[in-house]
Order: sequence, then C-alpha cells, then structure tokens
Amino acid sequence: MSEPIDEFAWIDSLRSLTHGDSRALNLQDDAAVIPGRPGWDLVISKDAMVEGVHFLSREERSVVARRLIRTALSDLAAKAAQPFGYFLMTAWPAGGDPADRAGFIQGLAADGEQFGIALLGGDTVSTPGPMTVCATVLGWAPAGRTLLRSGALAGDTLVVCGFIGDGRLGLEALRGAIPDHDGSLANHYRLPTPLLSLRSALIEHARAAADVSDGLLADAGHIASASGVGLTIELERIRLSPAAASWCDAQSSPVAARLTLATGGDDYALVCAVAPEKAERFVNAVEALGAPASVAGSFTGGGRLRVIAGGRELEVASLGWRHAG
Repeated sequence: MSEPIDEFAWIDSLRSLTHGDSRALNLQDDAAVIPGRPGWDLVISKDAMVEGVHFLSREERSVVARRLIRTALSDLAAKAAQPFGYFLMTAWPAGGDPADRAGFIQGLAADGEQFGIALLGGDTVSTPGPMTVCATVLGWAPAGRTLLRSGALAGDTLVVCGFIGDGRLGLEALRGAIPDHDGSLANHYRLPTPLLSLRSALIEHARAAADVSDGLLADAGHIASASGVGLTIELERIRLSPAAASWCDAQSSPVAARLTLATGGDDYALVCAVAPEKAERFVNAVEALGAPASVAGSFTGGGRLRVIAGGRELEVASLGWRHAG
C-alpha cells in the first residue's frame, strides 16, 4: 500500500499548474486575488467539509450549512475583503431524509442574511460516501491592499486576534470528553464567527494575516514561510477564553495544555504581522471592534520557528492539523 500524500506535498505538486499566474499567489494563501472593478480586487476562496472529518455525523444540517459558510468567510476576513456572494457544491448521500436538505437551506438562508452574501450558483450531486459540501466565497478588497501571507518582515510583531483553543476544546466537549457547562465551547466549534468586523483595522495596520484553521502555530508558520522570515511565539502570552483558561489550569502541565490548544485548530481567529510601532494601536483598534487581541511573539530573520514558554524553547512535534490523502 502506498504512503498517504501529505497535504503540503500535494499542494507543491500542483503549483506548476498555475503557470506562474500571480493571481494564484503561488497557492500559498487559501485564496486568489483578481483585479476587478476599478479600485477593487476580487478575492476568491474555497473551503470544503466532509462529514465525520470536519463536522460530526449527527450534526444538524442547518448547522453544517452555517459552519461551511463561516469557515469559508474566515479566509476572506484574513484578506480584509468584504464578502458579497458564494458558489455552493453539495454531495448528498443517496437515500437521505428530505428534511436534512430543508434544514441545510434554512442554515444557508440564516447566514446569507447575517453576512450579506448571496448564492450565485453551484452544483449538487449524490454520493455513496459521506456528505461533502464546498463553498467558494467572493469578496472585494481595495486594489493592491489585499492582505497576503507573504507581507511579514523580520522585526514585525505577531498579533493574535480572537481566542485560541476554543475550537479544539469545543470538539472535545461535543464528544463528551470534557465538561462544557454553558455550551460556549461546543458553540464555538459548531458556529465559529469569522472576524470580518476587523477589516478596517487590518487594512490600516497589518502587513500580513492568516486565519487560524489548522492551529495557531501552523498558521503563523504559514505567514513566516510565505514571507521568508523566522518566527518566535511566546506561548504564555496567547489570549485564552475563560473556559479555555480554566481547562488549562486544571491540567497537570499548563504549558503542555497551552501547546495542545495552540496546535488544535478550528479557532478561526486571525494571526497578523504588524510593524512594531503600530502593534499597540492595532491591538487597541481590534479590541474597540469587539475582539480580544494579544501580542504573542515576533517575526525574525532566518527561517526558524521557535516556541517559548517559561523562558525556554519547547520541542514541538506537530504545529497543527495536516490533511493527508
């Protein structure tokens, strides 16, 4: 039996198919940027979800629809783009309950109204496998001002917008592995909020950004790699929600617990590179817009990624989630 293909090795093998077209951003950014109407660039991103991998099999189909839209919009949030529409692909298991499709439509309608986006087209098929859905989202960003992963400079400050760890803990709560008395952790996993509200602060202050879907260490590392710089992350400076902080305090090793949360993924926070003289203003601007923000490290010369806690560098076996095929 052949070895599974690593996600990033697979992406590397596809890069030649872009024919060097700059609009594809070398397949580094979870999006494409295409010059559109005068003064604006069209930003396009695609996200897919598979039942049993990205959502639990028993999940309500209305929640599946909303989770799909929200996780896809998070990529546009990281680009400081204003969404306006999406294309949809659904692969429904044969013999399903018609009520599931009705619930799915209700979920799309609810979040379409909340985020001001219209369904523009797509495709529907049946499958003998698990339910699979995909959304291609479109948004506008000021021409030449789209935030890319490749904009960080050595010396920039690493700022995290949003809490880290609630996604990982939310999945554990849904599985019944940890308590979740008020349901906040499970709700974060099921219905994350894309940080589209931070668009003005990002455009004004940030040099690069990514959303935290694979894990904070992995996604911050994607910025460093695309920018050709190194990165130092100070684990103890990362903001946690009250529920995540309580969970960490209850573990035998709070440092190991924080590392688990920083590699867990599904947070849909934003990680940003900001010029050091702008870092404090950016944090204040983000918090004024209703999201928590924290300085959690810095970008450095060279290509190393270092994780620091308790004044020492940690050995990190895995930076976050990696898809394989």
